[in-house]
Amino acid sequence: MRALLSEEVAGALRGRIMSGELRPGARIRLEEVAAGLGVSITPVREALLTLRGEDMVELEPRKGYVVAPLSRQDILDVFQLQGDIAGELAARVAAGISEAQLAELRVAHSKVARARKAADVETYEYEFHRAVNRMSHSRKLSWFLHTATRYTPARVYSADPGWREGMRADHEAVLAAFAEADADAARTAMTRHFTDGAERLVKHLDDLGIWAS
Repeated sequence: MRALLSEEVAGALRGRIMSGELRPGARIRLEEVAAGLGVSITPVREALLTLRGEDMVELEPRKGYVVAPLSRQDILDVFQLQGDIAGELAARVAAGISEAQLAELRVAHSKVARARKAADVETYEYEFHRAVNRMSHSRKLSWFLHTATRYTPARVYSADPGWREGMRADHEAVLAAFAEADADAARTAMTRHFTDGAERLVKHLDDLGIWAS
């Protein structure tokens, strides 16, 4: 249970950092985080050790944990990595997808396309991509993508009408490529789906003035 709590705390802090709520250089007070999440100090301390290993936070003498530096290029690099992996997985699916699998993905897409609540958009978007990754039969590569997407502040996107519209269009392009068994088109559409996220997040952080903080 403690490990699970630690992972949840780490996930919450990643989201706050990547969304700009916690800015580079900001001090992270263990007691405040614990109180805000309703947990004890122990999982917060464990989560910060994890994030330190990911270069998300730094431990400074007499100051404690602070948010590590974050640049525009860092954002672009993370999303490019996500896009490259996701594009490869999509290409593999396109090369061997069955009619039943395509029908499953169309149902999954219809759920996220109809969703209105941000939480539902997050859930159904995750399920759509999980289904695609499962169909690729590439467990290790899918694991790397799962690891890379931990740095995506999902709520920033699910609450953005522009992203939601683009997401629907990207999904439809991916599904069309799958229907045509077009691996190159599937790779291009899926990669674009992720790199578009980088541009939107950079703009979001630009608007917050985070780079100057």
